[in-house]
Amino acid sequence: MPSPSAEVPDIAAVKAYLLGLQDSICAALAEEDGGATFQTDEWTRPAGGGGRTRVMANGAVFEKAGIAFSHVKGTSLPPSATAHRPELAGRPWEAMGVSLVIHPHNPYTPTSHANVRFFCANPAVPPNGIENRDSKIESPIWWFGGGFDLTPYYGFEEDAVHWHHTARGALAPFGETYFPRFKKWCDDYFFLKHRGEPRGIGGVFFDDFNELGFERSFALLQAVGNAYVPAYRPIVARRKATPFGDRERQFQLLRRGRYVEFNLVWDRGTLFGLQSGGRTESILMSLPPLVRWDYGFAPEPGSPEARLHDVFLKPRDWAS
Repeated sequence: MPSPSAEVPDIAAVKAYLLGLQDSICAALAEEDGGATFQTDEWTRPAGGGGRTRVMANGAVFEKAGIAFSHVKGTSLPPSATAHRPELAGRPWEAMGVSLVIHPHNPYTPTSHANVRFFCANPAVPPNGIENRDSKIESPIWWFGGGFDLTPYYGFEEDAVHWHHTARGALAPFGETYFPRFKKWCDDYFFLKHRGEPRGIGGVFFDDFNELGFERSFALLQAVGNAYVPAYRPIVARRKATPFGDRERQFQLLRRGRYVEFNLVWDRGTLFGLQSGGRTESILMSLPPLVRWDYGFAPEPGSPEARLHDVFLKPRDWAS
């Protein structure tokens, strides 16, 4: 875990970037869809803060696309945040981020997820509101987190290579170690422990990140956020018109069930949002509109569906 940084973060700059990122991703995906627009829902949180949720439904390409910005505040953190960070207990906090999940119609077009976020816990306020001059002066505890990952239903090597190569290129200016480190983190995090299988083919993921200082850590966050559209849009353009039938559609719905299981059981962001009194509609916008579960499903050996399990859901060095 990172140690507190003595720097005071520029929260206004982070917020301005995140709002602009939401705008640019919405514009790119609406253009790629060509048949629908994003509806905007602005909301406030009674306990502090608010956000701007944008959702596209039943487009020409995207069955559901949700891109949410939130900036929420509080006086005490939920258990999901303090379980491994007891030093945060009792501190006022704020968190902001852009989170998105895109569920296309076509089973040959993968689902994608991205998230970039910032968290800051300020020094605790004494019960009487008066600081003890002899007490140690505390600094804000802040960090960045995020990443993006891809969940195909039918695997294509050129898509996997492009996705990971784009991620590696985004992180390259910050050093050679970040991409392999964040790729492994992604593989380990987006894993359904109760089923013993990955959610998809990964990407990059990082959390509790402040080791480069504020300016460079913020620059790394921006590099990851800005890489999402170049990583995903070319894949959508290649696959969105691929012919498919009911077999592929039913397999897509079944695999979406794995997505739901991860988000509701393992995802830290979902747990944080629900435990901190966040807006339920915005937190659960990541869930697909249609999904199915079949008891004891196993793909037919040698089938394209089995190839997803046997080849693509095995962590590998796609970028090389």
